Amino acid sequence: MKKLYCTSICMVLLISVSIACNKVVVTSGDTLTVPEKESLSFMREEEKLAFDVYQRMYDKWGLMPFGSIRQSEARHMAAIKTLLDKFQLPDPSAGKAAGEFENTIITGLYTSLTQSGDSSEVQALLAGGAIEEIDIRDLQDLLLKINREDIRTVFEELMRGSRNHLRAFVSNLAARGITYTPRYLSEAAFNEIISSPMERGSGNRPGH
Repeated sequence: MKKLYCTSICMVLLISVSIACNKVVVTSGDTLTVPEKESLSFMREEEKLAFDVYQRMYDKWGLMPFGSIRQSEARHMAAIKTLLDKFQLPDPSAGKAAGEFENTIITGLYTSLTQSGDSSEVQALLAGGAIEEIDIRDLQDLLLKINREDIRTVFEELMRGSRNHLRAFVSNLAARGITYTPRYLSEAAFNEIISSPMERGSGNRPGH
């Protein structure tokens, strides 16, 4: 049942982000602010962080939800890449192997999360929860700096997906008798997410 739940989360996530990206239209003279450019670059690497960690955890432990959610993270990366291409911005992830990043903070997160996740299945699931908390927190902060509706639409879809991923990790830990404690979100914000059902994205499809 858990496997089906996690798979459904990720499969339905994929469509919403694709729809959001297809709404992006760049016209002559369009320019981005420096914070908007920096936000796209940062989120490209943060989504790569999630993919790289989940791929490693799936290879090591073979657990759901890593098998399904890593596919969703690949599509999150592609969503940001679509925006980078449309605005003719450089891709900070181009040519980077797993665990390689331009941003030193993200590099540090990869090191600490994989070290803990490599130690046990429970620690791997806890690392997954931490990544989704970080994604939600960072997307919330970045949205305060972004005015363009097309970028906001994609970021909102990514955040919707991260909330559903967080629910999946918490659910998998609960099935093992582990109570998840938030580290990057407030307890109130975390409880609001966990107490609500899986969300639906654009076109009334469940969000990933």
